[in-house]
Amino acid sequence: MLTKGDKVSVLDEAINGTVVSVKNNEVLIETEDGFVMTFFVNELLKIQDSSNLMNSIKRIDLDAVSKEKEEPKARSFVKEKKDKREIAAPEFDLHIEKLVPNKRGMSNYDILTLQTETAKRHIEFAIRNRIPKIVFIHGVGEGILKAELDFLLGRYDGIDFQDANYQKYGLGATEVYFRQNNK
Repeated sequence: MLTKGDKVSVLDEAINGTVVSVKNNEVLIETEDGFVMTFFVNELLKIQDSSNLMNSIKRIDLDAVSKEKEEPKARSFVKEKKDKREIAAPEFDLHIEKLVPNKRGMSNYDILTLQTETAKRHIEFAIRNRIPKIVFIHGVGEGILKAELDFLLGRYDGIDFQDANYQKYGLGATEVYFRQNNK
């Protein structure tokens, strides 16, 4: 609550002043420049008197402050808990730079065909060898390779796929799960 004589600052404006009177929700202040202005209570912020501020600073326990600065605080890290039986999924990078030493002379169609054929080979290998999960790194780009990969994966029965772990791969990877019958 504001009372006559309080130092105030106007929110959202560079105006400071002293309260002259308070009537209901309206406060009459005299600015530092000598102007008298009216504001609503919710537009004003009471300012601590600077002499009062010095007294409150003296009350701070200097020993506690210096002790706090000396002792480093332990940093907390959130670690992803992993099942000990879980084996890391094989990752296959489908970026063209990882597939061929030099892409010079290749059209976009050739590049996309090579990438999808490589993905198809890895899928077939995983199915044959009963690998439960693989990850394709395709990058973000324009999303053409991701769309082709989604189309390719949709043609297989017993395969589920989703975006891979965002923290690890960002938006540029797809995780593929193989549902397999135990024969």
